[in-house]
Amino acid sequence: MSTMALKGRAFRIPPVVASVLLLLAMVTFGSVMYTGFFSAQVFLNLLIDNAFLLVVAVGMTFVILTGGIDLSVGSVVALTTMVSAALVEHRHWSPGVVVPLVLAGGALFGAFQGWLVERFRLQPFIVTLAGMFLARGLCYVISIDSISITEPTFTAIAQTRVPLFAGAALSIGSVIALATFAVAVFVAHGTAFGRNVYAIGGSEHSALLMGLPVARTIVGVYALSGFCAALGGVLFTFYMLSGYGLHATGLELDAIASVVIGGTLLAGGVGLVAGTLCGVLMLGLIQTLITFDGSLSAWWTRIVIGALLLAFCLLQRLTQRGDGEAAAA
Repeated sequence: MSTMALKGRAFRIPPVVASVLLLLAMVTFGSVMYTGFFSAQVFLNLLIDNAFLLVVAVGMTFVILTGGIDLSVGSVVALTTMVSAALVEHRHWSPGVVVPLVLAGGALFGAFQGWLVERFRLQPFIVTLAGMFLARGLCYVISIDSISITEPTFTAIAQTRVPLFAGAALSIGSVIALATFAVAVFVAHGTAFGRNVYAIGGSEHSALLMGLPVARTIVGVYALSGFCAALGGVLFTFYMLSGYGLHATGLELDAIASVVIGGTLLAGGVGLVAGTLCGVLMLGLIQTLITFDGSLSAWWTRIVIGALLLAFCLLQRLTQRGDGEAAAA
């Protein structure tokens, strides 16, 4: 193998490394600049406040690894909150029935989108854009108003904290999010399904020639994204204790930003689920830093995220150029 090829392989690493280093730099900056920033509960709050985003971003990671995109996840989160709130409050259904029902519905919704993408060779952007409008519209078919949740099980889960150390604690939602993340890491890097996802993202044509189940994997990836979106909706319901058609507006963009900032290439085939966790924490950390500062508008969160996203897209482009030079060598 030529020296240029070795350099090309090594060049795949920087996006994830850059994400980790930037996260550490932001933590260091906040600890130096703001009193009380460097505490266990401040960092645990990043998980508590972004548990639903982490779960949604994990599903989005698998989609992007195949070279696809899923714009429907934010609307599926909102629809999940509406269905859950309507069933437990208006119909008085048991949460033990409602939660599995909405999770199955999210998975089926995602699988249908994946089937359309694979069967008719449609662009994922268009298919999931249609899914986004459909799910958001269904929210308003259920109710145009917010539905507050007073059901005892939901409120108990929302208020429960899992004590860790020195008075620090996590919410049930953040524990579920971390468990989902751990399972996703295993699926991505320790199963045949995960290897197929990376192979399809690298080259779908090559994956077909190798005899890999491309069609089944693509449908499975979108089903997984739909399931994660529904699970994120359940966690969002615990977090907000309400269902509303305007919940999670723009969440799909935050999920995509988390995945890209975490080092996953939009072209597919390269990335780590662990990088997505880093991306989610970075988005939460930006909001926390602005809150501690107190003098900046909340809109600065979007400005900084936009700048970071642009920087990581440029870094991805350089990564792809390095791979191309390695292949040419």
